[in-house]
Amino acid sequence: MKTYYYVHTGHRIGLDRFRRATTILRALKDEDITLLCSDFRIAQIARDFGIDDCVGVDVVRNIPYIAHHGDRLIFDSDEANPIMLEDMKNFFSTFVHIKTNEIVVDEKYFEKKEKTIPLAFFFGDDDYEKDMQEFIPLLQELDACVLLGFYYFLDYEDFIKENINNTYEFEDYDEVITKSEVLITASPQATLECLASGGKPIFIQRDDYPTEFNEIFEKLNIPIVYISDKKLLKEQISIINANNYNNIDINSNKIVEIIKESLTL
Repeated sequence: MKTYYYVHTGHRIGLDRFRRATTILRALKDEDITLLCSDFRIAQIARDFGIDDCVGVDVVRNIPYIAHHGDRLIFDSDEANPIMLEDMKNFFSTFVHIKTNEIVVDEKYFEKKEKTIPLAFFFGDDDYEKDMQEFIPLLQELDACVLLGFYYFLDYEDFIKENINNTYEFEDYDEVITKSEVLITASPQATLECLASGGKPIFIQRDDYPTEFNEIFEKLNIPIVYISDKKLLKEQISIINANNYNNIDINSNKIVEIIKESLTL
């Protein structure tokens, strides 16, 4: 009997769930768990995130071609409809479904570092429709640096670099998240990690992204700005120092313990 952890990734969904999954799996490092990603590209570099056993499965329906009846599955995705979820519960001896807005932040982000980046912008690891380019005039005005995403097209990266004075590569993610005084981002995971590191995040709600994290962000007093409201975004930046953020707890061990209990690891 094997244990698998499936996470939804890709150029239209980003890597938020993947980053959360790698944090959980690093905490479960003593257990034999295979990570399954719905994208071969990120699966190829999973070792850079501390994951030794990772397989790309392309689509969620391919999971049964790798797993066997009676195996165990941790499932981090909203792809499956109720019928598919019921089939999975019958196929696997144990099935753990992680909620979309489950808060998991690696302990390394709670190590406070000097804020050497005044203002950073990270739209997310995916921008298939190239929506970020609408922010470029404002970013130029604010002299903000930009962290590039994993799934950006090559010509799109070139365009951003030509129009932004200071850009960071995908591999610089941790540096930007932990050293930014203010971070504007459409990534819920980056928002939480920035707050944990003592930064001041502003969350951009994309039209194509779920809103499940908004209630959590409101409780943490994180400003939420919808993607089309550039005026409000500029206003939030101007008053950010007056915003009283609430602290985020070191809580990744909670979900780890729930998984251990569910799988009797």
